[in-house]
Amino acid sequence: MQVAGQTLRATSHQPLFMLTELYIRNFAIIDELRLPITPGFNVLTGETGAGKSIILDGIMLILGGRADRSMIRAETKGASIEATFRLDERLQTLIRPILETEEIDDNAEELVIVREVKANGGTVSRVNGSRVSTKILQELGENLIDIHGQGSHLSLLRPKSHLPLLDRYANLVREREALGQEVADLRLLQKELASLQQDERAIAQRIDMLTFQVKEIDAAALRPGEEEELKGERKRLGNVESLMRYSAEAAAIMLNEDDEIPSAIDLLNQVERALTGLARLDDSQNELAARVTALVEELDDIAREVSDYGDSLEFDPERLAEAEERIELINNLKRKYGETIDEILLYRDEQAAELNKFERSGERTEELKIEIEKYLRKIGKLAAALSEKRKVAAKKLASTIEQELGDLRMTAQFEVEFQTVADPTGIYVGDKRLAFDQSGFDRAEFLLSTNPGEPLKPMAKVASGGETARIMLALKTALAAVDDTPTLIFDEIDQGIGGRIGETVGQKLWGLTAVADHQVIVVTHLPQLAGYGDRHFHVRKDIHNGRTRTAIAQLESTDRINELAAMIGTDIKHARGGAAAILDKAAATKLRVRGTA
Repeated sequence: MQVAGQTLRATSHQPLFMLTELYIRNFAIIDELRLPITPGFNVLTGETGAGKSIILDGIMLILGGRADRSMIRAETKGASIEATFRLDERLQTLIRPILETEEIDDNAEELVIVREVKANGGTVSRVNGSRVSTKILQELGENLIDIHGQGSHLSLLRPKSHLPLLDRYANLVREREALGQEVADLRLLQKELASLQQDERAIAQRIDMLTFQVKEIDAAALRPGEEEELKGERKRLGNVESLMRYSAEAAAIMLNEDDEIPSAIDLLNQVERALTGLARLDDSQNELAARVTALVEELDDIAREVSDYGDSLEFDPERLAEAEERIELINNLKRKYGETIDEILLYRDEQAAELNKFERSGERTEELKIEIEKYLRKIGKLAAALSEKRKVAAKKLASTIEQELGDLRMTAQFEVEFQTVADPTGIYVGDKRLAFDQSGFDRAEFLLSTNPGEPLKPMAKVASGGETARIMLALKTALAAVDDTPTLIFDEIDQGIGGRIGETVGQKLWGLTAVADHQVIVVTHLPQLAGYGDRHFHVRKDIHNGRTRTAIAQLESTDRINELAAMIGTDIKHARGGAAAILDKAAATKLRVRGTA
């Protein structure tokens, strides 16, 4: 179904991402205001000065806009703005890296941003309860909201967004990603080559050091567990006299050959004989006799081992010196290369591997140069093919946008300007070498001329106010299916236009919610535009406790007709009829679109 030149598709579901609530306290003339914002097309109307722009100023603060103490409501200590967002999986993926970097609680489905303005003009910003910088608010805001009519948050005015948008419009995202992977692979090879081509003196010094370290460790011929063995041997050799004395004493007690003094074994033999006799007379003592017999045999074995050990001991100062020297060598290597022999040997293997890499660096350098050259030619062909498809899509996009601007009664010329940058080390494209990145060699920017005969200029320099808002509406409509910013806010979009164009603008704004599940919020004075709102909020000033404040209410049925009638501004009786007709026509258009989509 075509509505005002715009192809629409109906959506039966609510968007999974949006701004769900705005809470403002002590901000300008707002004492306290809670605005539940719904999916679809939200319209804000009210008299000039009622506070509509103040609400948008509050949203700007949430997005990292500049604050000062003049924003604080008189006789209060500070102002605060809180915005709650519901996130779908795509938005979660976009903002999760920001949240993780700042160690912010990652509530997968909800994001709460709070900005407080202090009496001294300073601000405090929080995301999901964690304090953050204004820069983080700005980074998050770029993914959440576009405000049209106030230049600092117009994503389409940022040239860096133009090429990705064009690629999504032309369905070239997969080709771009494939090219990006080839470039990433090339960068790894270039990084390796750069490492090999460091200052030759530095490389030579590194080789000398690696060679020395490997040779020093190899010369030591270390063995795992060797240090513990050496320490044990050193302890024995350093205590030979004591070991001899203790072993001799033990052996003498067990094997004393003096007939006058029985040995321990002799005494135990006597015990054995006595218990054997006991067992012959009382079978219940057999086990006890057997245990003593086992003790006699065990003690005999111990006596022989102690005696042999004592005979083996000898004082060997040369071997003790060798063990001391070996332990000192190991300690010296530990101070340099690791806390254990295992760590030293691992370090040796790592250094040997690096040394081997350097030793064959000349061969690897030539291999890398050849491989990099192949990549530069391959990427050049891929980027050239991608660039041609972009240029075809750019012409189609230009035609679509010019048609959209025509629907808005703007005679305009649109063009995507492509530029390249020469680089003697870049990719090969025909007979040229061009600078490139993971998107290819194209540098794209949207240009526009809204006056016949005037040259095309970057969009940011073309128009302002309501004209810029209508230009953005045309661009958003043409790119609706590929524009990822979930919430779109339009201010001053009705500046300088009449009711007939206002109806067209209303259709297109509503169409943005139907085409790509955008949430749209519009401040307007045109009843024909407001009639297309799915939700209509009225902003007014009233007096409370002797002070002016801003209040807001959602309008239904009769109240909405009365508000549109007041906006029409003619005889109230006839105006109500006109207001009802506006709503009926908008409802019929929506129903027709949904019924034919």
